[in-house]
Amino acid sequence: MDGKIRVGISTCLLGENVRYDGGHKLDRFLRDTLGQYVEWVPVCPEVECGLPIPREAMHLEGDPDNPRLVTLRTKVDHTGRMKEWAAKRLKGLAGEGLVGFVFKSDSPSSGWKAVKVYNENGLNPRKAGVGIFAREFTRAFPLLPVEEEGRLHDPGLRENFIERLFVFKRWQDLMKKPTRGGLVDFHTDHKLLLMAHGPKLLTELGRIVAAAKGTPPGTLYEAYLARLMSGLEQLATVKKNTNALEHIAGYFKKTLSADERAEIKEVIGEYHRGYVPLVVPVTLLKHYVRKYDEPYLRRQYYLNPHPAELMLRNHV
Repeated sequence: MDGKIRVGISTCLLGENVRYDGGHKLDRFLRDTLGQYVEWVPVCPEVECGLPIPREAMHLEGDPDNPRLVTLRTKVDHTGRMKEWAAKRLKGLAGEGLVGFVFKSDSPSSGWKAVKVYNENGLNPRKAGVGIFAREFTRAFPLLPVEEEGRLHDPGLRENFIERLFVFKRWQDLMKKPTRGGLVDFHTDHKLLLMAHGPKLLTELGRIVAAAKGTPPGTLYEAYLARLMSGLEQLATVKKNTNALEHIAGYFKKTLSADERAEIKEVIGEYHRGYVPLVVPVTLLKHYVRKYDEPYLRRQYYLNPHPAELMLRNHV
């Protein structure tokens, strides 16, 4: 890839004192660990739209599909102000080359999932809303991977999100000089990764690539990316990963000894039964890929989807 990946993030998650109470919500994994591979693009909707620090707390009120952003005590409605600012900020972000965004959970401006929405009297909250800025962002960039920091404490969601960030970055690199041949190479390099998210996804994307010569370039790339990113949102389950691992093992039927094949089968079985994490069978298979210099497998991003230093597959 060309350089670090650029990811938007709620400013408070980087330790900046921008919250309504003058504090922050530093996430050390995001800032210190993932930050080694990411160039963060911080955004604080409430401060950037002109509200002070500290400021009166706010929440969402009304229709969960079209809520209003209202202060708790004085009942000032900041919805229009926030949306007007967001429209301008999103135009700027369109030129930032972002590959995703990490939102602050539960925030009335930046929460992405299950944000509380109160009735007109400020009572009976339902966890059914989306923060005002988060909603506008996902409308403007529907294919970008997004998550919120609270959900990233789940190992499976964390691995999935970061995998999607790096896939999108590789897509960006492809689109710098897009060709049908480049798309074929991109698809080939990701085949086993796609298989781990579902054979149906692999088949459908394969059909798009197979029809490349008869499809206008713009339509071709748009169709492929839309199906790619929607499909990768589905978690790679243990069963699907096992299928991909067994597929890789099949490449060594004629090169490995009986004992070596038995070892691979045993380790994949231990992963399937939940005794060891995914990194164990992947590491063993990568050893044989290097030893026998298997060219097709060497190019597969499934074996190296993101920096090993993040240790994401140690926990799934």
